[in-house]
Amino acid sequence: MTEGVLHHFKMRYSFVSTNDANPTEPLKTTALHDLHVELGARLVPFAGWNMPIQYEGVVAEHTWCRTHAGLFDVAHMAVVELWGSDPAAALETVTPAGYTTLAEGRQRYGLLTNDDGGVIDDFMGINWGEHFTLVVNAGRAGVDIPHLTERLTPLGIEVRPKPEIALMALQGPEAAAVVIERDPSLSDTVFLDARMAELGGIQVAVFRAGYTGEDGFEIAVASDEAEQLARLLLADERVRPAGLGARDTLRLEAGLCLYGNDLDETTSPVEADLKWTIPKRRREAADFPGAERIMREWNEGPTRVRVGLQPQGRRPVRDGASLRTKDATEPCGVVSSGGFGPTVEAPVAMGYVPPSLATIGTELIADVRGNDVTCVVAPLPFSPHRFHRGA
Repeated sequence: MTEGVLHHFKMRYSFVSTNDANPTEPLKTTALHDLHVELGARLVPFAGWNMPIQYEGVVAEHTWCRTHAGLFDVAHMAVVELWGSDPAAALETVTPAGYTTLAEGRQRYGLLTNDDGGVIDDFMGINWGEHFTLVVNAGRAGVDIPHLTERLTPLGIEVRPKPEIALMALQGPEAAAVVIERDPSLSDTVFLDARMAELGGIQVAVFRAGYTGEDGFEIAVASDEAEQLARLLLADERVRPAGLGARDTLRLEAGLCLYGNDLDETTSPVEADLKWTIPKRRREAADFPGAERIMREWNEGPTRVRVGLQPQGRRPVRDGASLRTKDATEPCGVVSSGGFGPTVEAPVAMGYVPPSLATIGTELIADVRGNDVTCVVAPLPFSPHRFHRGA
């Protein structure tokens, strides 16, 4: 099983020391780079960064996160602040999500859409009252920040990238206990709360959320204090380091989208099965980028939709594999994400198919290097979400 998971990442990531995002530039490193090296991490290029893909192994790290608490370095993600008289209203001009109704100290998942209804990026937006913080994907920061600056500056909003802030994520059923023992004021937090806190004498911002389907916190800390904080957390026997490999298998089992695989600038929120990100008042106003296409697909249905796929047998189906019906020779869809799910002990995947083939139980055939693998359309997520929503 371990070899199968590792093969997936050898195929997906190139194990070289150059910057695949821009070969003329060296790879960037996070504030935890020296710690990764000390811990024996296998480092790989990812979105222009030198990042740990694993330490003791993808399956072991995945399983530890599902049963205890895994610590992930996510400092490659970009943090951007929006300052101005009404950042929430301004933000709604670039996304169909709702932020003017977001309470202070809360965060919300949103999509930046282009004028054609495609997804520029997905992000988390946090309301701090006097300003908003956005967390965007590492590989899209070079697109997102100029886009936000161009669209929001005329509205009186200052877009401030915050490279001096590092992010890490503590995820798993024991993550909350680890954090709350160090700052009891966080004991009443629930999923999507955002708070200022102090962990081991270090000032941080914590967000009760994550990308694994588990309960946990994402933590923003000054870069020059990130290693100290990571060491503090790793000193707890319930916490172990986890790399990009486990992060990907965890999010896939949780049915969560990865930008560049399941989302891109041609894919709409309706196609991606992310209609829940668009509240009724935004749909009624239809005043967001790409509204014409998005609302047409909402009302008339899209030509394709994201679904869960359960490959039969033990062979994983990778992203890019074509899908067809049993009796057809031409493709009808494509796998967008795929791999082996250590928790479910079986291959799992997601892909795009016509709505007529999206019914749970529908059998499709994936082409895996010239071999047919039967895939059954399955409900998402594959592993249940365990976000802490309170009593």
